[in-house]
Amino acid sequence: MTDTDHSTDDGEDSDGPERTTIRTGREFEQEYRLDASEAGTFLIELGEQLRDGDELTVATDEWELPFAFGEPVELELDFDGVGEPELEIELELPGRTDEKAPDIE
Repeated sequence: MTDTDHSTDDGEDSDGPERTTIRTGREFEQEYRLDASEAGTFLIELGEQLRDGDELTVATDEWELPFAFGEPVELELDFDGVGEPELEIELELPGRTDEKAPDIE
């Protein structure tokens, strides 16, 4: 597991210890080895956030990563059936911009 360069949220939380908020302009990576049931639960919860809005938050007790995503979402399936079969599923969410087009006068 690795994580790199993340900033701390400046807000105060009176309910418990502060979580680090991963902000735009930083890099962050975290790997997990889970059983299939736990991975499935994560994917269902992620899918519900994708279906229901245009923002999602991934979090643990130590950090949170809020992300406003745009369209189109890229889904890649990679099957390697040689040797030990392996299926890789990758989801890429582009960031959403809040920029607006200039006015035409």
